[in-house]
Amino acid sequence: MPADPSDRAPRLQVRRDRPAYQQVADELRTQIVGGLLPAGSRLPNEAELSHSFAVSRSTVREALRSLTSQHLVETRRGVHGGSFVAAPDPQRVVTALGESLGVLVRTPRLGLADLLEARLLLEPAAARLAAERADPDTVEAVRAAVRAPHDPRDPSGFVPHLDFHTTILMATGNLMFTLMGQPVSDVLRTSLDRTAVDQAEWASVDADHAVVADHIASGRADQAESAMRQHLESLRPLYERAGHWSDSTTSG
Repeated sequence: MPADPSDRAPRLQVRRDRPAYQQVADELRTQIVGGLLPAGSRLPNEAELSHSFAVSRSTVREALRSLTSQHLVETRRGVHGGSFVAAPDPQRVVTALGESLGVLVRTPRLGLADLLEARLLLEPAAARLAAERADPDTVEAVRAAVRAPHDPRDPSGFVPHLDFHTTILMATGNLMFTLMGQPVSDVLRTSLDRTAVDQAEWASVDADHAVVADHIASGRADQAESAMRQHLESLRPLYERAGHWSDSTTSG
């Protein structure tokens, strides 16, 4: 059972330049990420944390709310309830990032051009790495993503198209590619009017995916990178025409 935070560090010296609850949350987050407070461990109660950090209980409460919103802490009710350290879940991080980007992309601060530029830098590099590192299981996963059947409820087949790009990111073996790339894809997915894209365009997308997959399966890193870049560049007019963007989001 982990020791009380006060056994490991002196009381928090609260600075005036930042809210006290953020400083408490930062300290607890550091202990969680550093393994001093392992997943599943029960945090001291509000009174104990208040004493150990020399702050009010309301400050501790706000700090715990902040950590809960980041999925680092979870609250359980009942006799054996309390605040517990949650195991980090990459998919939750991806979802949260996608939701935040979805809000920003509807403001002048972040637009379609920004998303497409970031994707153009990330995914060709991912295709290269996938080709360089591909083992039989990875090759099969990439080919399966190309062959994924279309859901009859979604004639466009957009979900399999999106899954192909996520599979390429995962095929790098580098979790950061997925964490950075999937939220961008999620925003593009939710902002695209799929009914405005005709079947010929979707067929072209499928053909591009097959080319990228073949290069990855054969270990042709240069060609995989180039094919992915060409594919993404060809998608820009589609997103500009069929996406739900504010007036400022399609400017380069």
